[in-house]
Amino acid sequence: MIVIDGAQGEGGGQVFRTSLTLSMQSGQPVRIKNIRAGRSKPGLLRQHLACLRAASEICSADVQGAELGSDSVTFRPGKVEAGDYHFSIGSAGSTSLVFQTVFLPLMFVEKESHIRLEGGTHNGHAPSFDFIAASFLPVLETMGFRAHAKLDRYGFYPAGDGAWSVKVGAMCGVQALSLTERGEIVSQRAVATSSRIPEHITERELAQVQKKFNWSGEQLEQNIVESAGPGNIVSLRIKSEQVTEVVDMVGEKQLSAERVADRAIKAVKRYLESGVPVGEYLADQLLLPMVLGGGGQFRTVSPSLHLKTNVEIIRQFMGVDIRVEQEDEHAWRVVI
Repeated sequence: MIVIDGAQGEGGGQVFRTSLTLSMQSGQPVRIKNIRAGRSKPGLLRQHLACLRAASEICSADVQGAELGSDSVTFRPGKVEAGDYHFSIGSAGSTSLVFQTVFLPLMFVEKESHIRLEGGTHNGHAPSFDFIAASFLPVLETMGFRAHAKLDRYGFYPAGDGAWSVKVGAMCGVQALSLTERGEIVSQRAVATSSRIPEHITERELAQVQKKFNWSGEQLEQNIVESAGPGNIVSLRIKSEQVTEVVDMVGEKQLSAERVADRAIKAVKRYLESGVPVGEYLADQLLLPMVLGGGGQFRTVSPSLHLKTNVEIIRQFMGVDIRVEQEDEHAWRVVI
């Protein structure tokens, strides 16, 4: 049994989720201790418990420690089975993180699976549905992974109650990833989405984007939606020949519309100035598909603590050689 210390690196839920995915894929049992030791509320929260239950369901795992607040979990995986799965968090916790825990093992099964997820769809500190659908999955498709996602309901914090579904197909000839050049920029777009808040909020967010980037009105989209509770997110999307970078910023009560937009604008400017194809958050998400697939390389901005932590967990589990090398002031190369 592999023992993983959840306090290492960023000390959050990613250590836990990556360990579950690698355990299912390798068939090797794992014990994760000191779960989320680096957080103000350590141990399993509802969304982490949802990840654990989802992982257990797709492979009929033997699990100890599956309860709220648990700081240690033992996970003995069985065989991963394709099927129709429904995972509900029961809160506004991120459904994207549940999806990212289970989808890779399901892709290595020869039959198609259907997953329905309910909870939060556009959360702070987690990939949004838009990021998954517009940035992450298209890159995976170039590697031979197949998945199609469809949003049914928006779910903002704290009400949640969002829903989306994804069809996961068996891999089609896995390929190594080579994402070292961005290519020409094809389009730039801002989408400001809101529900149950004054419409002037999204209008001001888009006006701020237009002011800072001088984008035309055709590049700005105000998206008023229905959801169980109020919420707002600004999504800036830079589509290049090789990749689409999606930068999301969730609105908060204490932040003005202009400040919310400025945070997203700052991140996009950093990405554009770096000249690299892979942004900070996509870089972190690509490691597991590459390790479990055909390997490869990509160029990215300065690696986050999340990425560094993921590298260390993968090394402990798989013994894979992962190199993260700085090329210049703005660019790093990740090679697997």
